[in-house]
Amino acid sequence: MIICEFCLQYMSNGKCTFGLNIPKRMGCREFDPGIGKFCSNPGDFVSPNQIIQMATFFGIKGTELKKVKLIAAREGNSRTEVPAPQPDALTINEPQEEERPDYFSTSATRKSDF
Repeated sequence: MIICEFCLQYMSNGKCTFGLNIPKRMGCREFDPGIGKFCSNPGDFVSPNQIIQMATFFGIKGTELKKVKLIAAREGNSRTEVPAPQPDALTINEPQEEERPDYFSTSATRKSDF
């Protein structure tokens, strides 16, 4: 396992898009972690601690671990934020109950209304 497998800059042909040599240790000055590299299925993400534990298990430490913690925290925050409820699109332009004209009232019906 190499650190590049968790980096967004690692291409399928085994090369770095930055043109860097593939490191032999679990460290790289341009390490760009992606949450998709840790959890290929977004539904598998449980918490930021899960990603941090995976990173430490694979030997990521130091500056690289700090970067992993940042993306894990960002992903955790984006999943815990609940979006504000949106108004129902079908009822936005409908008049309220008291604003609706009463077409069936017999009090002021004139022949010219028909």
